[in-house]
Amino acid sequence: MTDFTITATEKTAKNNKLRRDGKIPVIVYGKNVENIPAVVNKLEFDRLYREAGTSNLIEFRFGDKKFKTLINDIQVDPVTSYPIHVDFLKVNMKEKIHAEIPLEFVGESAAVMNLEGSLITPVDSIEVECLPGDLVSEIKVDISTLATFEDNIKVSDLVVPAGIEVLSDPDEIITFVQEPRSEEELEALETEVVENVEGIEVDHKGEEAPEGEGEAKAEAEENKEKE
Repeated sequence: MTDFTITATEKTAKNNKLRRDGKIPVIVYGKNVENIPAVVNKLEFDRLYREAGTSNLIEFRFGDKKFKTLINDIQVDPVTSYPIHVDFLKVNMKEKIHAEIPLEFVGESAAVMNLEGSLITPVDSIEVECLPGDLVSEIKVDISTLATFEDNIKVSDLVVPAGIEVLSDPDEIITFVQEPRSEEELEALETEVVENVEGIEVDHKGEEAPEGEGEAKAEAEENKEKE
């Protein structure tokens, strides 16, 4: 039994109409199972995705059928960012799968609290291989080990539950603390921005004028007035 469930119904209309009616077309697929196109309620899916993400098993219910699945892919509208199609992968509980597990950063860093540094997190999930039943919702990353600006946490430093094999590069840096900019660096950066802005000449159409073109136009207009 899984902690999450979603109920789907038969697809009986075109995708555009389904979306207007607050529904999302989905498909269930996997080894030794016929693809099942179906429909789920958008609000129900939004709530499910917030809570389950892509690393929790979901019981997919369709009529009298029940499948253990994972959310495998979500297509979103490029304008609204709303989901417009979802792929559910049916899993075999006895076969290992590849998945991504999100990272949760916990604790307090002395380099942030005492040295006023900024926590940088270039990686927010890792790739793993495991049996579906061994998947976890997230892997915690304790940032209390970041006491100086030289400290960092790599993939190899993670404490991973038994049964999970990490596929991500062990030397990849997950998080570190960036030293705050000095007053000299901030002043230099501010000066550079001002110089860049002043160096851009814009013509009457609001477009950047090529170098020298602004002066040439001004000179031509001045000669025309003299004539």
